[in-house]
Amino acid sequence: MLRIAYHPIYKHPLPEGHRFPMQKYELLPQQLLHEGTCTRDNFFEPGLPEDRDILRAHQAEYYQALGQGTIPAKAMRKVGFPWSAALVERERRIAKGTIDGCHFALENGISMNIAGGTHHAYSDRGEAFCMLNDQAIGAHYLLAGNLAQRILILDLDVHQGNGTAEIFQDVPQVFTFSMHGKANYPFRKEVSDRDIALERGTDDAAYLGILARQLESLLEEIRPDFVFYLCGVDVLATDKLGTLGLTPEGCRQRDLMVLEWCHTHQIPVQCSMGGGYSPQLRTIVEAHAQTFRIAQNLYF
Repeated sequence: MLRIAYHPIYKHPLPEGHRFPMQKYELLPQQLLHEGTCTRDNFFEPGLPEDRDILRAHQAEYYQALGQGTIPAKAMRKVGFPWSAALVERERRIAKGTIDGCHFALENGISMNIAGGTHHAYSDRGEAFCMLNDQAIGAHYLLAGNLAQRILILDLDVHQGNGTAEIFQDVPQVFTFSMHGKANYPFRKEVSDRDIALERGTDDAAYLGILARQLESLLEEIRPDFVFYLCGVDVLATDKLGTLGLTPEGCRQRDLMVLEWCHTHQIPVQCSMGGGYSPQLRTIVEAHAQTFRIAQNLYF
């Protein structure tokens, strides 16, 4: 059974200016249920993680300040949200959803997190709506439990996974791969194990050709035994914050290529949704829903 992390905590009210991009977390489960891709049995509500699970990826001083609300105002402005205890709890539950998803992926081949993909969270700070790096926390969890030995973080969000790159810069068991828009935030990039920076307007054919070659290379060079897939839909040409030129069909083909690659080579994969900022919510929800349809049809 496809297991999907989702909790009503994702729906905690935010200030008016932040409400729109967060609505997808409410609408996506509704869409999947309405169309019959999923039933309520597919969804699980994550609890709260152990502090030790967070502290493998994040520095204690930062995590303590985050929990106590003593993050400096300038640092919170970089996050983009005003601090609240509910917001921190939401981030912790997202991380727990990814941790739990690791076990479901090991059992079933794949798992999904309705939220997550918080790849701009560094070990010691947050940025760009990311405070705790869920997939970095999940990767450290697997290593600590000896559940995986060679992990690939496959980040296909339009933005570089700068926080993820920093967290794993000295961790050889985790290979960080980021394929992103060259002209996109962050404008000061970190160094992943492999960065593919794409030019403005990169279309379906060019994107998919590059990705196919990279997946072949990664399999030969890395031989991962677990994959974290960050499947942001801000690669769409319609995205307000993106610079690439993918169509919805190109985005679907991207997800199909990645998940078929994992399935064919029997590599467990945990998927977190990442970004999506097209002007129409239905465009965002439909693009994300395609990922779940592919997972359901391919694995179950």
